[in-house]
Amino acid sequence: MARLSFGGQDFMALGEGALFWPGRRALVLADLHLEKASWYARGGQMLPPYDSLATLDRLDMLVARHDAREVWTLGDSFHDEAGPGRLPPEVAARLCALVARVDWTWITGNHDEDSAGSLGGAVLEEAAVDGIMLRHQADPHDDRPELSGHFHPKWRIGARGRSVSRRCFVQGESRIILPAFGALAGGLIAHAPVIRALAGPVACALVPVRDRLLRFPIG
Repeated sequence: MARLSFGGQDFMALGEGALFWPGRRALVLADLHLEKASWYARGGQMLPPYDSLATLDRLDMLVARHDAREVWTLGDSFHDEAGPGRLPPEVAARLCALVARVDWTWITGNHDEDSAGSLGGAVLEEAAVDGIMLRHQADPHDDRPELSGHFHPKWRIGARGRSVSRRCFVQGESRIILPAFGALAGGLIAHAPVIRALAGPVACALVPVRDRLLRFPIG
């Protein structure tokens, strides 16, 4: 776990692609895109149908490891509005049980809107929590400290003639864009123009490695 200070609060950036907020015992994560494989299957593109289970395995492990009492998901928790209805019964039961264990808030996204609320928990378009805005997509007109998702940032690390793509956080002066947490969510390179424009000229891509953060300027 790598420590990170932002907006007057202390966080831990986790290699799984989430933030742990010790002061609130909260996990903050974005873009689970549950049931993405089943969405593609409806169009004839068959993918292994285990993405929701793999994503929940990682999330369940993080809740237990950090004894989290809150979970905030920053939008696009499902790949589409009908996603909750396509969950296999055993996976739906497991997710509902996890939602019931903690104080769970679904922030709505452009893919899922408010459909996830059928599984329990609260549903909000955005939230102000201890001076930090939580929303799905960064608002370039709001200078308050902000945590968001939507762009699925990733970074390529080269070593010994090889290149490896890793999920990353992007930190600018007033915002952090979280990577996608979902098993099949994919990603956009962190120095893409749309991310750079939101993050500002002094932004960095942050890649957690064990107990430290690797920082790569993207401005």
